[in-house]
Amino acid sequence: MVFSSIIFLFYFMPVFFLCYYLVGKKYKNIIILLGSIFFYAWGAPRFIFVILGTTVVDFYVVRLMSASASKQKRVLLLCLSLFINLGLLFYFKYSNFFVENINAGLSLAGIKPISWAKLVLPIGISFYTFETITYVVDVYRRVHEPLKRFWDYQLYIILFPKLIAGPIVRYHDIADQLYDRSAYETSEYRLRGFYRFLIGLSKKVLIANVVGIAADDIFKIPTNELATSTAWLGALSYTFEIYFDFSGYSDMALGLALMMGFRLPENFNNPYTATSITDFWRRWHITLGAWMRNYLYIPLGGNRVNSKLRLYFNLWLVFLLSGLWHGAAWGFVIWGAYHGLFLVIERMGLLKWLSRLGKAACIYSFFVVLIGWVFFRLENFKSSISFLGRMFSWNTAASWHTNNLYWFTLLLAAFFSFFTIPAMGRRIQEKVFYSAYSMRRHYITAFVLLLLCFICAGRISSSTFNPFIYFRF
Repeated sequence: MVFSSIIFLFYFMPVFFLCYYLVGKKYKNIIILLGSIFFYAWGAPRFIFVILGTTVVDFYVVRLMSASASKQKRVLLLCLSLFINLGLLFYFKYSNFFVENINAGLSLAGIKPISWAKLVLPIGISFYTFETITYVVDVYRRVHEPLKRFWDYQLYIILFPKLIAGPIVRYHDIADQLYDRSAYETSEYRLRGFYRFLIGLSKKVLIANVVGIAADDIFKIPTNELATSTAWLGALSYTFEIYFDFSGYSDMALGLALMMGFRLPENFNNPYTATSITDFWRRWHITLGAWMRNYLYIPLGGNRVNSKLRLYFNLWLVFLLSGLWHGAAWGFVIWGAYHGLFLVIERMGLLKWLSRLGKAACIYSFFVVLIGWVFFRLENFKSSISFLGRMFSWNTAASWHTNNLYWFTLLLAAFFSFFTIPAMGRRIQEKVFYSAYSMRRHYITAFVLLLLCFICAGRISSSTFNPFIYFRF
């Protein structure tokens, strides 16, 4: 079940929130938990038992670890939890990839390949694995006490707004909200959550889906038949698609959570206005960046290492692993290494030069990011190089046929991607997302967004193209 589907918008969501608002405070978490189990089981009925089973083991392992006075025992229990969670992630997500590469090596050596039944990837496994890791590590570090009841832990893991594609919520950021959400359980915040959901829905359906169809069509064209202009349109379309698709999902997730009184961390902050790749990663998938920094980069030594070479290696390694986290294919690994390389170059001195350019440096970062998305989209190094070769040559093959809706949407995507470069754009964004609403603003906002909702419903019902890119991670 996806947020931008008729069944979610007009069946699951109304029934869920009707039940949630009608029951007493004592039963609200039960409604969320049951709704979340149903939500995940609808799309992946076989894998719901994997989540439920691992949460049982994790809960009791972490309780034992927290209660233990022996440092050695705590470390052993920490390792056991990490082994179980990372083991499941590796088994489901990476075993196919590693077996395929081993078989490729064996075939070159003339050895019979390993027979292997390909595994189906459970949706959202990377996100809920990372959240189980934050739970065990935060408790191990004594950042926060473990949850009191098993059902509370299961709710933290399986909370449906964030379950499939984030944001990745660190345990200590949400732990207290599981017991008390009174600060945000008001009519004002519920309405603002609803508006945030509809803004995300509009970004997904009215922008990401339109440019996404174009991107799919162009990337399917054989490279030798691609015109240079078409190749650039394909890369540009995918660049806008992945942003409005993922940030639209994040807006919907934050909005749904706020309607229940949960305050989840922001996941995007106008990443295409970044003035460097370093700045881009402060703005793009913010919760993944925070997770990588706190649970990987800092344990590796972070900035406190003895040599710049080690610092650069740590930085590059983190982004190499970040690429692998996104998917079990060499394209993702190359994409991670590519971003890591630019981060290292910027640390070596490029940032000083970019700072002199001011806001104009966003041209550099947008160009670097756009090229990187080609590796991400094609997942195959040879195909990516061929596509980039067409982008950086002059080929006049037959152009891809566009229409007025595509051009209008592309311009709309560009406008909203760079909308906050001027101060006025930032002020408007602040008012829409973070400021209190007057009654007049409520009426206007509700009217406009409900109108957009019905347009979105019409688009969804008349189109079969409605994927979420990050669902497969």
